[in-house]
Amino acid sequence: MKNTVLSAKGLCKSFAHGGGQVHILSHLDLDVYEGDFTVIMGASGSGKSTLLYALSCMDRPTAGTVTYNGENIAKFSEKKLAELRHRDFGFVFQQMHLVSNLTLFENVAVSGYLNKDKSAAEVRSRTDELLEQMSISHIKTHLPSQVSGGEQQRCAIARAVVNSPKLLFADEPTGALNRRNTTDVLDLLTGLNRSGQSILMVTHDMRAALRASRLLYIGDGSIIGELSLPPYDAAEEKSREAQVSAWLSSMSW
Repeated sequence: MKNTVLSAKGLCKSFAHGGGQVHILSHLDLDVYEGDFTVIMGASGSGKSTLLYALSCMDRPTAGTVTYNGENIAKFSEKKLAELRHRDFGFVFQQMHLVSNLTLFENVAVSGYLNKDKSAAEVRSRTDELLEQMSISHIKTHLPSQVSGGEQQRCAIARAVVNSPKLLFADEPTGALNRRNTTDVLDLLTGLNRSGQSILMVTHDMRAALRASRLLYIGDGSIIGELSLPPYDAAEEKSREAQVSAWLSSMSW
């Protein structure tokens, strides 16, 4: 039986609009398991990103609990949440949010320096290791404006995992990339998962969905469908795509 990394119970998220309330998440229950590559899909506007932000408490839910290490992190103070994110959570976004006047090396390392459990020397060593793994060590002294979008996203992934997070959140990480860079980034994420990294990703991209070991579909503010898949194998991508496409059709995607 798999260990649960993160658990949401009765999760609700509403926004004020036009004098009323718009309900995005409605009493949603979800367990995220250790070692899974979990991908959340759904129609446009279904609340995929809202769910990701609520689970990470980057945006606090309106109601419900988000449990991590036996604690409801939805009730954490902002300071305690910040410490949790630096230590145990990693984030990759569609827009890379790299600091423009820092080199690629510095963009990764600065996140490591925020973790007081590591010495500066350990952070530098870990940063070099990751940049090598991401195949961008040769441009580590470049600024973000001097490299391609795919290279920027690889840097963003390195930054997200420099503190060896228990859970990596990814919000449309390939949405701004061309086909080749998308494949490269998905290969990196798949490799991280194979090495034991737990990943929770939101996407609308079929190519990204194929990398999942667990696919979830959100509709009407709740999880309405789930598909378990074997580890990704590029040699079997066609049959995998047919299986996922049939499942998504059954979800009215």
